[in-house]
Amino acid sequence: MRSGPLLPPAMPTVLVVDDEVRSQDAMRRTLDEDFSVLTAGSAAEARLLLEQQEVSVILCDQRMPGLTGVVFLKEVRERWPDTVRIVISGYTDTEDLISGINEAGIYQYILKPWIPDHLLATVRNAVEAQGLQRDTNRLHLELRSSTPVLRERAASNLAQARQAFDFDRIERASGSPLDAVCELAARVARYDLSTLVLGESGSGKELLARAMHYASPRANKAFVSENCAAMPDTLLESELFGHKRGAFTGAFEDHAGLFQRANGGTVFLDEIGETSPAFQVRLLRVLQEREVRPVGAARAVPVDVRVIAATHRDLEQRVRDGLFREDLFYRIAGVTLTVPPLRERVGDIAPIARRLLQEVGQELGMGAARAAALKLSDEALGVLMAYPWPGNVRELRNEIARALALSEGESLAAQSFSARVLQGQTGAGLATLVPSSHLGQAASGTLAERLDAIEAVILRETLLRQRWNKTRAAKELGLSRVGLRAKMARFGLEG
Repeated sequence: MRSGPLLPPAMPTVLVVDDEVRSQDAMRRTLDEDFSVLTAGSAAEARLLLEQQEVSVILCDQRMPGLTGVVFLKEVRERWPDTVRIVISGYTDTEDLISGINEAGIYQYILKPWIPDHLLATVRNAVEAQGLQRDTNRLHLELRSSTPVLRERAASNLAQARQAFDFDRIERASGSPLDAVCELAARVARYDLSTLVLGESGSGKELLARAMHYASPRANKAFVSENCAAMPDTLLESELFGHKRGAFTGAFEDHAGLFQRANGGTVFLDEIGETSPAFQVRLLRVLQEREVRPVGAARAVPVDVRVIAATHRDLEQRVRDGLFREDLFYRIAGVTLTVPPLRERVGDIAPIARRLLQEVGQELGMGAARAAALKLSDEALGVLMAYPWPGNVRELRNEIARALALSEGESLAAQSFSARVLQGQTGAGLATLVPSSHLGQAASGTLAERLDAIEAVILRETLLRQRWNKTRAAKELGLSRVGLRAKMARFGLEG
């Protein structure tokens, strides 16, 4: 009997029981980087080690002199029930296998010759299973004595979630086109109606769906989301509906799908328009029967969920094109909501950008106080309001993150934004950037006033094209840097 090298006490201990020294050494080499490994050549030696210290996992050979592995592990189950038990055998004896599972509570049965990576993964999973079981037992004891406290804590958490995801927290300006959408969504949220949310990518469809969940009677249950365009049919079915152990290669354990985990709550299916006809058939059955059948399962499992689907596609056109099932469309589109793109609600850009500035600042590690002091210069805000934002709020968030990383100080200047955003201000976009007083003077007023207004437009356009680089802008306009600065100050164009 010998132990492995001294390791930090925090490492879980694995006991290898095998009468062959070469097998002991092979398993120690496989496991000793992750675990403290003890070895024993017989059940008697193993018993002594178990009495001396705590062991997380036992790897026991089935065919040994004296007691067989299964018989010994029956004893271990009675005396040390928290220790996870694994049998290793070179024989496929069905009776031993059944006996081990039923009587000794075997966690796993590994056949020789074993594969190192598989052995290591099995032991890691066993240690994790032991930890989860201990946590479950501890929580069970705590729950018995802490039910009132936990109930109060759950109610408090729910109240915080309702407040955080309230429709009023969807950032927008007064009189925004989103007001009517949020008002309708709030009315629909109270009823268990399937809802289809339409809108371009990044426009905030999931945010609207989450607000609907927390405004509904299902708010105290889970809200889960899945992007249907992010994975192929087989993985999507497994993720949503679950699978049984052994259903396919890599299915090492049972997996509860999102529909089961959200039972009583809401499932948000984003980009549902990207799903295949085959998957649509299965989803339709789930919605009609209100039950899911995990991949490889013999029985269906009843589920009670509300489905909110979203897409950037024109689903009605896809129905006409034969790419989306008509019966599924009517099943998910009990109520249809449309989130307008950011370019159709320019007034929302300023409040959204200011809020993102605080959020992204904290995400980048600036701290709450410093993030709260961040601000956008007037020129920077003008640039943002003139750009069409094909990626909507998601693109705006990325642009602000980039600008924060490149800026110095608390105020973001216009030149901090990418060339794509700066060069997007042409034609009609300039009307947003040029002060209304200048635009009015260009259409009327004295000749001097009209010339000044035109000069202001040219000056601003050049600065934008040169990404507010004053040296390059001055060179293009045939001015000195001092002359350019003077004109910028005259027309209120200081960045």
